[in-house]
Amino acid sequence: MEFLCYHRDRPESLALRDELLEEHWSYMDRYATEMIARGPTLAEDGETPTGSLHILDLPDTGAARAFAFDEPGYQAGVYRDVLLRRWSDTLGRTMWDFPGGDTEGNRYLVLGLAAGEAADLAVPPGRDEVIAYGPLLSDDGATWLGTAALVRAPDPEVARAVLTEDRYAAIEVHRWQFGGRS
Repeated sequence: MEFLCYHRDRPESLALRDELLEEHWSYMDRYATEMIARGPTLAEDGETPTGSLHILDLPDTGAARAFAFDEPGYQAGVYRDVLLRRWSDTLGRTMWDFPGGDTEGNRYLVLGLAAGEAADLAVPPGRDEVIAYGPLLSDDGATWLGTAALVRAPDPEVARAVLTEDRYAAIEVHRWQFGGRS
């Protein structure tokens, strides 16, 4: 089962986040083979972390909850909240398989939070710029709760356009970069 886990940073937690970076990476190393995508979201300056995204394949919902809530930064209070949802890897690849690599252009996490009927279930045109894409689902996988995408785009508005604007209660766009040990 695939899951999207997005830890959003608590305000004024950067020093604690930095202090726990090695613990965070060591924890994530335990999940290296399960990772589909990972990396921090960033503030407008493109450098200051605002959250931590992980998309991974785990045995069940219990394992996903353990992953999200046992994470050292979560345990220490770095994060203000966690979005944890079943997800379906529509592209069938990891971020490391993205033909665009990890350095050129701007990258974004786009989260569309559901409002009504399921939308954007198919990969949009322009697949060459889509790093990861799939629906957000309920724990049992039966109910569509939104759509999440990682895209390379020149700016946030182009990234946002990967989703159909009027089909969501809200669309969030966050600067994002490939994560993990350098």
